[in-house]
Amino acid sequence: MTRRPDIDVRPITEPEFREWQRALETGFLRAPNLPEEQIEARRNQFVPGRLLGAFDGARCVATFRSFAQEVTAVGGTPVPADAISSVTVTATHRRRGLLTRMMSQDLAAAKERGDVVATLIAAEYPIYGRYGFGPATWMAEWTVDVTRTGLDPRGPVPDDGGRIDLVDGEDVRKLGPELHERVRRAQPGAVSRDELWWRLNTGVVRFRSSWTEPFYAVYRSAAGEVEGLLSYECDDKWDDAKQPRNTASVKWLIAATPAAERALWRYLCSIDWITQVKTGWRAPDDLVPFCFPDLRAARITTQADWLWVRILDVVRALEARTYGGPGELVLEVVDGAGLTGGRYRLEAAADGTGVCTATTANADLTLDVGELATLWLGDESAVRLAALGRVREERAGAARVADALLRTSRRPWCPDMF
Repeated sequence: MTRRPDIDVRPITEPEFREWQRALETGFLRAPNLPEEQIEARRNQFVPGRLLGAFDGARCVATFRSFAQEVTAVGGTPVPADAISSVTVTATHRRRGLLTRMMSQDLAAAKERGDVVATLIAAEYPIYGRYGFGPATWMAEWTVDVTRTGLDPRGPVPDDGGRIDLVDGEDVRKLGPELHERVRRAQPGAVSRDELWWRLNTGVVRFRSSWTEPFYAVYRSAAGEVEGLLSYECDDKWDDAKQPRNTASVKWLIAATPAAERALWRYLCSIDWITQVKTGWRAPDDLVPFCFPDLRAARITTQADWLWVRILDVVRALEARTYGGPGELVLEVVDGAGLTGGRYRLEAAADGTGVCTATTANADLTLDVGELATLWLGDESAVRLAALGRVREERAGAARVADALLRTSRRPWCPDMF
């Protein structure tokens, strides 16, 4: 029997990008060969050293991409992150450890660069816990029956003297980045958006041929300050009685104030012919149902884990965020990959700041690095994880102490897919 050559896992070169892209499309069960203009558009994502490929001879059979990102910690500090995307293994080459090899290379490089965490959106739940990731935020999508919201059908009037105007993509590219920076600094779990994000989401750069220009609405306060932006699409459906039954689907909505958020939802639900609104991906404790006199007008149609986090530096991660009050906790962090395991003392002060140091003191809690990631943004309960056997109390009551320190009053949220 002829021995097959070893599969080479390495960063791709720019001339190999087309072959890498073919493998990516194949892995996601899409037409493998993209038109030239789409290949060229996607070259915007090429950064030397950040796209990995597994090659069986000249053919790419697995793909992996990472890029620089910031994720907002509790309290508003942006933390440098290694964002992971475009992960595929071709069906003919599964179960050969290719993902493990690519992930190991990438996480080691991220640790060397000084990234505090790695992040990803998991297509399948069971995969990434093996590499120390844990689900750190969740999302929900609501479908709103406009006819039963109880809103005045004669149209919305912002309740603070603000106004809503329709704008075009050029306006969004001018107004959006500054507003998004304000919003994401106040939202634990939110991630940075680069210039390419704004160009993609306003149609300047097109990865697919099926681009449909959405509507864009901007909310300005009574003082004229931009406090909210909304992108949405509408279908065109009529029932047998020739009555409009159209749906408005939100692509994204960001708001710096509750007033802006309420006004934009009410605006959507006041558009003539719109009888249903799909909210898009929102925080699981979003305000949207409470914007209407009848809360039951909005029903959850999707709920799922969203942003997964992998801690690469326990000390910097825990010192980046703020805490609910003074307290002390010693954590035994187990990391099978050897990137950041050890025993750490967390000391939180009355002003919410924290100091984290390596220690030899007895541990209060023992947990895997993936469970620490689940707790880091404040969404999960250590008490609940202890009940599930995923966190072990070494001192009675330590999980309750952890909850008092770590949990947040509003749930973290990542508005973006990447």
